[in-house]
Amino acid sequence: MKDWIHAARLRTLPLSLSGIIMGSFIAKWRLYSEGGTWDWKIFTLALLVTLLYQILSNYANDYGDGVKGTDAVRATEAEARAVASGRITAKQMKNAVIVFSALSFLATVALLYLAFIPEHMNEFYIFIGLGVACILAAIGYTVGKKPYGYMGLGDIFVFIFFGLVSVCGSYFLFTKTFSWDILLPGAAIGMMSMAVLNLNNMRDIESDRLSGKNSFALRIGFKNAMIYEIVLLQLPVILIFVFLCLQGFLQTQQYYVFIVMILLLPMMKIRRQIMSVKTPRELDPFLKQVGILTLVMAVLTVLGLNYFGV
Repeated sequence: MKDWIHAARLRTLPLSLSGIIMGSFIAKWRLYSEGGTWDWKIFTLALLVTLLYQILSNYANDYGDGVKGTDAVRATEAEARAVASGRITAKQMKNAVIVFSALSFLATVALLYLAFIPEHMNEFYIFIGLGVACILAAIGYTVGKKPYGYMGLGDIFVFIFFGLVSVCGSYFLFTKTFSWDILLPGAAIGMMSMAVLNLNNMRDIESDRLSGKNSFALRIGFKNAMIYEIVLLQLPVILIFVFLCLQGFLQTQQYYVFIVMILLLPMMKIRRQIMSVKTPRELDPFLKQVGILTLVMAVLTVLGLNYFGV
């Protein structure tokens, strides 16, 4: 059980939870301001679904990199990854991927049934397709003959699914409508998720070169990947600021809604620290830090809207 929990890499959860929290509680703020209602049961099921997606993704990643031999050339990480270290066999991990795919699908159907049935049948079927796409994306990063993570496309998929789909999708579950401004916090979460992935790929750039995993960081080189990382860590707070300004909080002088702007200081600090690293392996501690910053950004944004902006 300890090995399975370790392979699930629950430390990555803050990243996946951020999008659900952001989209769900922006929906709550908007619904309450319009006299609507917000269903906590939908939020609870959405958290369960994202938990299952995240575990599925991590198990599939462990399996894919393990059977392809990618982890075998990662001296420190190979000891920690379950399949590469032999603590869990490839067959066992493959079975776990199948089980969690099924659990993820069932949980998705339950969530969508609660959110859309019986008044919104078209949306129910559309989101079923979106749920299947999420499951396939979780598996396809490292599994299959042409995993997109090995072709340098991981960043795009992370931006779409961890950012836009997570935030905009969870927002739609509650409101049953789409508003273009929700793309701003969706993009912010997506960019922070890309920043975590890019840090991971920068850290593993040499081992990925040996194993043939052509991540985006490897394709553009370490120096350019560093510039890319700084841009990714610069834009999200700005996007959140623009989103809040569009809601008219500056005009109404509700400055306390902008509490999320306090993250400018820790974001500046972490950017300086990342830029000062001497070797790729020194980037490892920043993965967790950026993940936590993403969650804090989501929490502060929705706290400002729901509890300070009323």
